[in-house]
Amino acid sequence: MNLQEFLSTKPLFYKKFDPMRMRRAYEAVRCKLPRVPIIHIVGTNGKGTTGRFLAGMLREAGFKVGHYTSPHIVRFNERIWIDGRYIDDEKLERLHEKALQLLGDAAKELSYFEYTTFLAVLAFAECDYAVMEAGLGGEYDATAVFPHILSVITPIDYDHQDFLGESIEAIAATKLRSVQNRAVIAPQPHSEVYEVAKRLGIDYVAVPKADASLQKLCQKEGLAPFFADNLATAAAAVKELGVTPNIEAAVGYRMPARMQKVGNVILDVGHNPLSARAIASALDKKRVLVYNTYRDKDFKKILQILRPKIKHIEILPVRNERMVDQKELVATIQELGLGIREFTKLDAKEEYLVYGSFSVIEECVKRCGLSITNT
Repeated sequence: MNLQEFLSTKPLFYKKFDPMRMRRAYEAVRCKLPRVPIIHIVGTNGKGTTGRFLAGMLREAGFKVGHYTSPHIVRFNERIWIDGRYIDDEKLERLHEKALQLLGDAAKELSYFEYTTFLAVLAFAECDYAVMEAGLGGEYDATAVFPHILSVITPIDYDHQDFLGESIEAIAATKLRSVQNRAVIAPQPHSEVYEVAKRLGIDYVAVPKADASLQKLCQKEGLAPFFADNLATAAAAVKELGVTPNIEAAVGYRMPARMQKVGNVILDVGHNPLSARAIASALDKKRVLVYNTYRDKDFKKILQILRPKIKHIEILPVRNERMVDQKELVATIQELGLGIREFTKLDAKEEYLVYGSFSVIEECVKRCGLSITNT
């Protein structure tokens, strides 16, 4: 059974989570795993972008670097990036065979994300550093079982409350308990994050808001202003490793569909109020919003935040059991007084923001034939 067939037997999401399943599998094989220095990225927003900037800075300093992210948009290979390129299919299949032999019966029990995390660690065997992004959690995330030399905490806000907690304090505690050594904490929208870090006795450096020079660099390179904080955080992490960051070169290391402009379309995988605020502040004009969302998201609040920058909304049909009931979504949009229709195709005379989830971006990219990456 090849990798994609094997992964298709595993659900992407579980209603009931076993926090010890990954730990059991790891403890059984840890002596046989490569010992690559891991930088762990945890937070609500900006994990992928901060991690890619960080990986880029290390690569520019002469190191071989791996970067593990999730989920993917178009191809599974996007999850495992090594020295500037996504892993190829042939290597993935070799790693899959190795992982099956290594894990034995545990391979069948592991979730999609857990098994993929083992594949990434095996893929990074020859790397000098591995930057590994947590999934939705922190303390019990699959990425948290491996030894880390440094943790990077991106902005923490409300999201996945069913799993992480109903308050910022609870969410922050769940994420921050994943820290094993020193942490670099990005500029935070909530002061409670720092308070929780102190209460947990975490040794950390707090990154200040990005200065004017980073803002100008982002503007020059066509990046939204909020990417400056991601750059500042990545640079602070690299300095903690004793490496001098080349920030100008790192700007070229970008994640797809993070405020990415493709023709008359801006693509962004964001899906929570924090990302909506960042996007609203970055847009200089109203756009047509191509939208759909998972049912566990606070979509009313998200649309309220984006409303001043929305001309009207076009709902993109997405086949996914996690999507919100479409009647409920329509009713909410009408309540907010926004125009609404179903998305059919892109109009060359309009300007669009495609937003709401990875699934929305995937559907739009495939349906409209958009090119979002060249690696």
